[in-house]
Amino acid sequence: MIRILDAQFVTTAVEPKGYPLGHAAEVAFVGRSNVGKSSMINSLTGRRKLVRVSNTPGRTRTLNFFDVDVERDGERHRVRLADLPGYGFAKVSKTDRAQWQKMISTYLEKRGGLEAVVSIIDAEVGPTPDDFQTLDYLQEAADRRILVVATKIDQMPKARRKPRLKQLAEQLALPLEAVLPFSSTEKLGVEEVWETLLEAMGGVTRV
Repeated sequence: MIRILDAQFVTTAVEPKGYPLGHAAEVAFVGRSNVGKSSMINSLTGRRKLVRVSNTPGRTRTLNFFDVDVERDGERHRVRLADLPGYGFAKVSKTDRAQWQKMISTYLEKRGGLEAVVSIIDAEVGPTPDDFQTLDYLQEAADRRILVVATKIDQMPKARRKPRLKQLAEQLALPLEAVLPFSSTEKLGVEEVWETLLEAMGGVTRV
């Protein structure tokens, strides 16, 4: 049983000297713009407005950090979440895009304490070329544990969900159990994502 005890904003950063200090195990969230990343983090933390949900894709332009105290089977843990800028959709200049890519790759490759990366795919849209490129990068360059989550699963009939997850897993060359369904609207997948993350992170800080 997962219970959220507290969740709070920590800081924003654009380079390593701005990263927050502390020993909380860290999880990064990556996905294309408009994939439902902010809504997902709000659902996971049980806070409707912890992360601002914008109607304008590409609004997030910094690394945003949040600390979450989680209780699991009576044991308390502190996990730090890092919300990374969305990719692939925002209408920005090539210069801005290059700066974002450098900011994100520096964080993913150099950040100590980063235990896992949640790669978010739109269940209905499916993996885009940018999604494939990001997953390839995470597997080869970042060398972090990866959890793939299919968001907005509520936008399709229940009878289509399991076949769609199987299709997504095949497209991504992953076992079916490696792709978790998620819906911020139905609060589907919240417990499963937390369970998977806590199992994956042996270095989770107990509080």
